[in-house]
Amino acid sequence: MQFQQLAYFVAVAEHRHFTRAAEQVRVAQPSLSQQIRALEHDLGAPLFHRIRGNVTLTEAGETLLPIARRILAETETAQRAIRELDELDRGRVRLGAPPSLCTGLLPAMLAAFRRRYPGIQLELHESGSGDLRQRLSEGALDLALLASAPADPHLAATPLLLEELVVIAPADAPIASTRLGIRDLADVPLVMFRRGYDVREATVNACRTAGFEPAFAIEGGEMDAVLELVRAGLGAAVVPSTVAGDRFSMTRFAPEAGMTRVVQLAVRREVDPTRAVRALRDAIVGFVADRKRLPVGLVSLVDSPAAG
Repeated sequence: MQFQQLAYFVAVAEHRHFTRAAEQVRVAQPSLSQQIRALEHDLGAPLFHRIRGNVTLTEAGETLLPIARRILAETETAQRAIRELDELDRGRVRLGAPPSLCTGLLPAMLAAFRRRYPGIQLELHESGSGDLRQRLSEGALDLALLASAPADPHLAATPLLLEELVVIAPADAPIASTRLGIRDLADVPLVMFRRGYDVREATVNACRTAGFEPAFAIEGGEMDAVLELVRAGLGAAVVPSTVAGDRFSMTRFAPEAGMTRVVQLAVRREVDPTRAVRALRDAIVGFVADRKRLPVGLVSLVDSPAAG
């Protein structure tokens, strides 16, 4: 008995037709019939009634069908497991992340992952969450860290981090208050990110809700550029607390300002992830769990279940 013969037998049993079964398994119909006869000879019993073009299972065929399906399924499981072992040696993962996480959270995490899985090729795509959502939905990414929930039925997201947004200024700039309200930004020239950044949208929307338009000293920058422009004294900026570090004077918003963001790990729903992708996903979740040791109020775990 051969696996190929079992696959042919299951195809005929499901189609009740030799020609259609041969088309499914991509073999000539005479070859398929020959293999079925050889299987019947080996088993010592006919598997099909063949009467005037009608094909039905014999009692022996009915007995063999669930066993054959189980053998084929277990064979596929074994083959997939072997392939996945190879994926951890030579796999590839395309990860998208906003620049704030590329600056703060990801370097240490990816370094640890690389030490554990040196054979997995990592591709990091840095962009705003809006761009990343689209690229993930289109299949150009395997995973994406997003700073807002994906409004896409084809994506599923797991909340990971609750990050506080803060105001930064040059290190020698005086801080007028340890807690700011949104209205306090009305007279502050801001260094503003380019369109497509969730931090930009959150800041602008909060200001408009408070009844004013924010004043831009300069706009259109990426994360590194915004930080350098603030350090040069062009203005202040609203950024995630994890990128502020000790290079700037940092002022936090009052709790009622609601200036926070939830970082989520998103995947495509309809795609079964490879083992390499699952390994990186698990590494990110585990690394974030260890961030509980960070100072309270800067970064905290979101204990919500997976969204979607």
